[in-house]
Amino acid sequence: MQDTVAVALITSLSTLAAAALAGLVGALSTRRQLAHQLAVARQESVERRATRRDELRRGAYVGFLSACDQAYRQLDRRWLDAGGSEPAPGYDEAYAAMRAVDEAYNLVLLEGPAEVEAASRAALTSIGAERADQRRLGEEPGGATAPLRERHRERWLAAIEARTNRRISFVDAVRPVLDREG
Repeated sequence: MQDTVAVALITSLSTLAAAALAGLVGALSTRRQLAHQLAVARQESVERRATRRDELRRGAYVGFLSACDQAYRQLDRRWLDAGGSEPAPGYDEAYAAMRAVDEAYNLVLLEGPAEVEAASRAALTSIGAERADQRRLGEEPGGATAPLRERHRERWLAAIEARTNRRISFVDAVRPVLDREG
């Protein structure tokens, strides 16, 4: 009978050991799977945040360029205007367009990075300087019958060149940011 008890004891211990080993292997496998799923979920979350940030940046940059273009259109109208120091109809639209550039600039400041901020600040400053220059030139006595562009052709050409350079500088600063993220 002792042999039967010993065999039964050995059989039950080996069954328990096999069950424990199977449970341990199952637990380790489940743990590995859960760790992998957690890593995948974290990576997807990081990618979603990066995609969202890229979309916000691209939107801010495009909005800034669009606002600049609108301001340039208003400034062009003033260059073609033959008025004196009094704002011509639509000249207040130039101020509104500049405010829109200012608001778009605020979004660029939030989205960064520093190189893009600096380029957008230079474009914003350039637009303000051109508008101030137009006001000064428009207040000059005499010649109020000819458009500013004709009376101050060199200033007009310099303003167009400054616009182009600022826009190119902004785009040159933006491209690497969007390329490394996209």
